[in-house]
Amino acid sequence: MDILQPGSDSFWAEEIIGMNNLTVAILLGIFIIAVMVRMLTMMMAPRILKKVIRSESIESKTVKDSDKALGSAAGAGVALYILNALFELSAQEPNQFILPAIIENTLPNVLQFIFAVSLVVWAFRLVGIVQDIFEIFDSDDTLDGTEKTLISAVESLLRFAIIFIGSVFIADALGFNLTSLIAGLGISGLALALAAKDTISNLFGATTVLLDRPFKVGDWVIIDSVEGEVMEISLRTTSIRTAADTVVTVPNANLVNTPVENFGKRRWRRWQSMMHLDLNSDPDAVATFCDGVLERIKESPITLKHESSWCQVSALSATSVDISLNLYWDVAGGSPERQEKEKFILAVMNLAKERNLKFYDSRMLQQG
Repeated sequence: MDILQPGSDSFWAEEIIGMNNLTVAILLGIFIIAVMVRMLTMMMAPRILKKVIRSESIESKTVKDSDKALGSAAGAGVALYILNALFELSAQEPNQFILPAIIENTLPNVLQFIFAVSLVVWAFRLVGIVQDIFEIFDSDDTLDGTEKTLISAVESLLRFAIIFIGSVFIADALGFNLTSLIAGLGISGLALALAAKDTISNLFGATTVLLDRPFKVGDWVIIDSVEGEVMEISLRTTSIRTAADTVVTVPNANLVNTPVENFGKRRWRRWQSMMHLDLNSDPDAVATFCDGVLERIKESPITLKHESSWCQVSALSATSVDISLNLYWDVAGGSPERQEKEKFILAVMNLAKERNLKFYDSRMLQQG
């Protein structure tokens, strides 16, 4: 084409500030194309993603809250692609695309810099969809403390990865030697890893707890010699509130190789007890009393494993008739268990009173 092969007397061959008119027109065209691509991306991306993504929250964070960054990345990417194609073309015909050396060396780096920064900004805003994704797959529609901690950890790791990868691309755009930079980062990372060995161990411990989920916030656990309720699981430590209302901080690194007894994962609450009736109690009354207690266990809507429950005379001592009791409650926490235990004990006392049975009292024996 004649326009791409300007003669010495052609309008396109005339030079201005070190560039011929053809180069100025091409650069202006690239700029216009980049702006149009940016505006088109900002306009079309929400419509396309709305058909693919059903969640309004994810769609909003993916596009609406970061449409400018996404559009800038698309515009800069297209402009960089066209510019590189023109450079390859001008290498074959050196006289048709004239640029000052400083612009020729700088302009691709500027476009690459804009492209990299825009992508980093867009990716950073995408981190916010992690919680929305968790909420989609969460069965109970409620995020507990452990899940929130896991979300926070995933978001932190993603931000770190975005910053690290984005920094490499930005450094490349600014003309840094990537080989030396990556080698330096490797040495620095090794030194940092050795210096922060305990911190890294705690992070791995937190990852193990959050992924394997041996316990969650609110569970009553025994870890080594520490017993209490899990209050918080952070990236470095796990906080446990003991029965004495003190808070014990356990490094997560210790959790990897320490057995954890979790009372919160119990399928039922077992209660074993021993009742002592007066030695002079009527045997028939004792038998009906045991049957009545067992019948009450079976009729209760919150008991289970009835075939493994019992209320039977287990021993006859020198001072009392000993009755062993075993039952299983289907309750979710310590407070409901205590309430049901109180109701059951009062009901047992009423059964004994109805049959004129008295519980063994060592003081009465001493007085007799």
